[in-house]
Amino acid sequence: MGASSTEFDAEYGADQIQILEGLEAVRKRPGMYIGSTSTRGLHHLVYEIVDNSVDEALAGYCDEIQVNINKDNSVTVCDNGRGIPVGINHKAGLPAVEVVFTVLHAGGKFGGGGYKVSGGLHGVGASVVNALSEWLEVEIYHDGQIYKQRYERGKVVYKLKVVGECEPDRTGTTVTFFPDAEIFDDTVFDYDTLKQRFREMAFLTKGLKIVLRDWRGEELREHTFHYEGGIKEFVTYLNKSKTPLYEQIIYCEGMKDGVAVEIAMQHNDSYSENTYGFVNNITTPEGGTHIEGFRGALTKTFNDYARKNKLLKDSEPNLSGDDIREGLTAIVSVKIEDPQFEGQTKQKLGNSEARGAVNSILSTQLEIFLEQNPSVAKITVEKSVMAQRAREAARKARDLTRRKSALEGMSLPGKLADCSDKDPVNCEIYIVEGDSAGGSAKTARDRATQAILPLRGKILNVEKARLDKIYANAEIKAMITAFGTGIHEDFDISKLRYHKIIIMTDADVDGAHISTLLLTFLYRFMPDLIKEGYVYLAQPPLYKLEKNKKVWYAYSDEELNQILTEVGRDSNNKIQRYKGLGEMDADQLWETTMDPEHRILLRVTMDEETSSELDLTFTTLMGDKVEPRREFIEENAKYVKNLDKIGRASCRERV
Repeated sequence: MGASSTEFDAEYGADQIQILEGLEAVRKRPGMYIGSTSTRGLHHLVYEIVDNSVDEALAGYCDEIQVNINKDNSVTVCDNGRGIPVGINHKAGLPAVEVVFTVLHAGGKFGGGGYKVSGGLHGVGASVVNALSEWLEVEIYHDGQIYKQRYERGKVVYKLKVVGECEPDRTGTTVTFFPDAEIFDDTVFDYDTLKQRFREMAFLTKGLKIVLRDWRGEELREHTFHYEGGIKEFVTYLNKSKTPLYEQIIYCEGMKDGVAVEIAMQHNDSYSENTYGFVNNITTPEGGTHIEGFRGALTKTFNDYARKNKLLKDSEPNLSGDDIREGLTAIVSVKIEDPQFEGQTKQKLGNSEARGAVNSILSTQLEIFLEQNPSVAKITVEKSVMAQRAREAARKARDLTRRKSALEGMSLPGKLADCSDKDPVNCEIYIVEGDSAGGSAKTARDRATQAILPLRGKILNVEKARLDKIYANAEIKAMITAFGTGIHEDFDISKLRYHKIIIMTDADVDGAHISTLLLTFLYRFMPDLIKEGYVYLAQPPLYKLEKNKKVWYAYSDEELNQILTEVGRDSNNKIQRYKGLGEMDADQLWETTMDPEHRILLRVTMDEETSSELDLTFTTLMGDKVEPRREFIEENAKYVKNLDKIGRASCRERV
């Protein structure tokens, strides 16, 4: 008994096995190679080419990289390295440069001594950029001649040819490419995103000069990044909006088991830890073995020193890693010959030798530093003891809340008007400023899927508060309970009760401040909610226009002008400027801001690859220091129309 095999053969024969030749695989599944086809993937193209130039710098052959965003939105990357070899690769029977740009998993990083360490691992960088570009041109300066080749969507347009002469001693590679609109959702490069990344690269490669220019506007935008102090200068830069606890930057470097380790750190008066890991200059947002080695050594060395020098009483428990790292800014940079990353996007390091190398070098050198600088050790241990006490107080407050919740059967905050649907996928919660807007929102909402949580006034600025204070804040407690995820080490995203957390505040300065306070809290204590795309900003209208019993709503001055141009400007126009949500009745609030058919929501997003810059922005805007905030405002005032977009991606909802 059994089915005839022929019916299956027709479905799954040898001809059904698809062979994707050359770079077709990349064009078919671009996300596998660059993470996504969003703006993040688009910028990844530039990083891939620049990474190749940085590898030349790490090998000691390149000290300047120029990146130009051209008027047509193509990008040119020029370096003064050795230049990609132009000779024939005998295995492929093609010039080496053509192999690099047209063959996947080809490059100088697989052995043979071309590179000791490199950020590129799989040999896919240049060929992937080529595959995902409408066109790409490469020029190589070698032996007094300029070689050139052009590709379109990964295909060779003409063979490598000599197009001119140059100075005999000039070497290097220039790559110009234009991203393919068939692949990417958006093909416009963002200057600020590139600026942040290149600043980071320059910090990590001391002595390397990176020049970024943008030729698209009326005026040339230009930044040069060049840091002789390397990662020590990086720590100083990240701490500029904070007050350091001590002047020195603790710096350790060394080589062990083939791993080159460089660490720079300094404590400041804030309450959040900012530790950034890099492997061969590539950021590892998810950490890995190098960060584990760093944290282990830091905790042990500080505790050993504190015990030995009687800074901790015998009766007192050891300081935890969290206590010691409170207010710490640290850069952990390792260079390793064969890095094992988890995934092509290189989010986490897996090499076990990195853990041992970082641990050993930091333990030895930090011990010596603390012996030589007892005042630094003393001030750091004192801050850690304070952190320990606050953490203990926070734990007791948390346990009390848990016990209370258990007794009360997990009661939700009294102010919360919950929705009746219990499936988180369908549910959304509006966090509303003030009771008056809360009243309108409760009347307007769809009771099945929309919950309302009104907050009284401005919540605590968590940037300036320890955990114990945060747990004591009634408004923050109400949010934590309503979300259901817990906080800090108890955080569990699977328990989230709403898949849309919508911040709905007035369209004025106070409303923007409350939104920023709420975003600061979510970013510092529940970042996964932002990473997973659960946090939104509601966009209430600014104006209401009435004419001949017809009503229009405008969400900006431009939109109002557009409507006025269409309907005509005369004395019949009744224009109302909304100062706050409380001015709207329930119907208006529903129609403009809460109805999924018509509302505009901005999804809050964060790019983990630029997390150091994001941290700095939050500290600058929400920290104690006034001067950096003033500088930030002065620098960004001219781009004020774009300020609204910082850290957000707009998302118009149409169901």
